[in-house]
Amino acid sequence: MPHTTAFARNQWYVAAYGHEVGREELLGRTVLGEPLVLYRTEEGTPVALHDRCVHRRFPLSESRLDGDRIVCGYHGFTYDTTGTCVYVPGQQRVPRTARVASYPVVEQDSLVWVWIGDPALADPGAIPRARHLDSPGWITVRGMEPIDADHGLLVDNLLDLSHETYLHGGYIGTPEVAETPITTEVDEGAGIVRVSRRMDDAECPPFYARSTGIEGRITRWQDIEYHAPCLYLLHSRIAPVGVLPEADGSDPGGFHTEITYAITPSSDGKVYDFWMVSRDWATDDAEVTEFLRANNHTVVMQDVDALNLLQRTLGSERAGYQELSINIDTGGLAARRILARLVEEGEKPVAEGDKPVEAAR
Repeated sequence: MPHTTAFARNQWYVAAYGHEVGREELLGRTVLGEPLVLYRTEEGTPVALHDRCVHRRFPLSESRLDGDRIVCGYHGFTYDTTGTCVYVPGQQRVPRTARVASYPVVEQDSLVWVWIGDPALADPGAIPRARHLDSPGWITVRGMEPIDADHGLLVDNLLDLSHETYLHGGYIGTPEVAETPITTEVDEGAGIVRVSRRMDDAECPPFYARSTGIEGRITRWQDIEYHAPCLYLLHSRIAPVGVLPEADGSDPGGFHTEITYAITPSSDGKVYDFWMVSRDWATDDAEVTEFLRANNHTVVMQDVDALNLLQRTLGSERAGYQELSINIDTGGLAARRILARLVEEGEKPVAEGDKPVEAAR
C-alpha cells in the first residue's frame, strides 16, 4: 500500500466550522480515531471533550447542556468543560476516575482547530492562517464531505491538479491544466509544499466563465500552498489573455479566488473533506454565490466518488504492487515524506526542555 494510515497526532486539525459549534445541539466528530463532542460555553468559547461517558460509554454528543456542563443522556453523569465529572446519580461521592479527556481548542479564521496529541505541545501560534475566510471584503461558500478513503489519497488528489482535465471536465478542467508543467518548492522543516501552474493561454472553464463573465481564452494561475498535515490553500487567479494579475491580485483586470481545504483524518481509512471557495469580487451577487457553491459541491462529489473507488481498489490490490510516479507527482510525493516524518516525530518521546512552559487550553 502506498499510503500510510498512521496519524501525526501532535498536530492541529480542523474539527468543525465555527458555525457548526453552538449550544442548541452538541456536535459529534471523530478526529484521528478519537470521538469528540464539541460545544460552546455560555461565553462563546468552544470546548472539545471525549465523546463517551465513563459510565456506560453513552455518546455525550447525544446528550444535553446544563449551563456549561454536559449531562449524559443515559444516566445523568455530568461533566464540566475540563472533562471532570461533577455529579453522578444516587451518591454524594464522585469517583476520582470519573473524567473524560479535554482537548486544546482554538477558533481561528472561522475554523475550529483541535489538538489530539500531548496537550503540553499544543502551540496555537503554529496553526496556519487562512485569513480570507472571515476577512472583510471576502465572501465564502463552504461545505464538508466525509470520504471513505485514507487522508493521504485526498492530499495526493489536491496536490496534483492535472486530474481536473479528466475528472472535472465541464466544470473546472480544461486541456491546458494537464498539459502545463508544474514548478514545485518544498520547505521540509516548515512542512510546506508549494506547487504552481501558470497557463498563459487557456480555455476558460464554465466554473469561471459563468461566474466572472469572461468570454474567450484566459491567463490562469494555480498556486498551491499545502501546510502539512491539514491545511491546503489554492491561490487561483484568472484574467483575459494579455491581462496578467499582479502577484497580490490587485490588478482590476483579474479575478482572485481562494480555494481552501482542511484535510482531517477521521479514523482508519476515513477523512473529512472541508472545502471552501472565497472571492473578493461580485461579493453582493447572490446568484454568483449560489452558482459557485453548487458547482464546487459537484466537483467535490466527483472527487469523493473517485477516492472512494480508489480506496476500494487499493484494498484489493495484489501484494507487491509498485505504483508509478511522474513529474506531476512531485508535490504529492513531497507531502508524503513530510507526513511520514510528522508521524515518526509524534511517536518519539519529547525531552522536558523541549516542551512549552504552558499547555494551550
